[in-house]
Amino acid sequence: MTFEFKNPEIIDIEKVDSSPKPRPMQVGSEAARQEKVKTTSGQPITEFEGNANPYIDYESVDLLLSLQHPRSQGYDEMCFIIMGQAKELLFKSVYYELYNARIRVSVDDLPNASQIINRTKEMLLLLTKFWDVLATIRPEGFKSFRDHLNVASGQQSFMFRHVEFILGNKNKAMASVHKNVEHVYPAIQENLESPSFYDEVIRLLKKRGFDIAPECLDRNWAEPYKSHESIEKAWLDIYKDPQPSNDLYLFGELLTELADIFARYRFQHYTTVERILGFKPGTGGSAGVNWLKTMAAHRFFPELWTMRTDL
Repeated sequence: MTFEFKNPEIIDIEKVDSSPKPRPMQVGSEAARQEKVKTTSGQPITEFEGNANPYIDYESVDLLLSLQHPRSQGYDEMCFIIMGQAKELLFKSVYYELYNARIRVSVDDLPNASQIINRTKEMLLLLTKFWDVLATIRPEGFKSFRDHLNVASGQQSFMFRHVEFILGNKNKAMASVHKNVEHVYPAIQENLESPSFYDEVIRLLKKRGFDIAPECLDRNWAEPYKSHESIEKAWLDIYKDPQPSNDLYLFGELLTELADIFARYRFQHYTTVERILGFKPGTGGSAGVNWLKTMAAHRFFPELWTMRTDL
């Protein structure tokens, strides 16, 4: 886009409370709300003291909306930045859900784990739609600001890496991307070296009486996951009883849906980049589309996919 554009000023960022810590707020109650509505005639409250209002303080909205800083004169850069930041927020939410789903699986609480995974699926579907927005950036639009990224790349996203690690796609090299970031790396390293969500699912299969090989239950969790025939056989046995009363069968299908949506996310990433960049190298040093193509072939929970051949 080559027209003259303006970036509207919405916040005086010099006056924003830039602390990442939660802002002090009073705790309300249903009784207080019932009394307040008597004084407002059912209309929204419009008068507040201080330098904010409760919604701004609860969500830190002014801080959040002061973090978009286009560095070029390219019109599409604002879209690119906001989509990237919004994806990071959603990845944080996905990780929060998967972290707690792992705990629920470890105590054999599949009803609550399933509810969490259903929410996670919806988040991943929403994340997949972000590529539809980014695909509206045409090659000349991206070219207008791409140099300002220097070597910055989504490959360096620590929130995406948290999601990949907890789902089971461990990678020491990609963890090392954050080794110099002392306020980020400890959590990445802990995630790398901990059993993944899928590792806890495999442990649950063992608890439920399936013959899982010992090397699948206690290993170096930082190593890449490798499929095992004992796990494939366990899932195959589970799928031979595809009844609504078989909670492991229902959970296996839920995990397959989750992995399917993640694969769609990766594929749309790959095709969007090819549409915009062709086969240029990536900013982060990768081969660009060719590297993304190899990533798009990955499947989480591999035995759930391979055992279907024998059903």
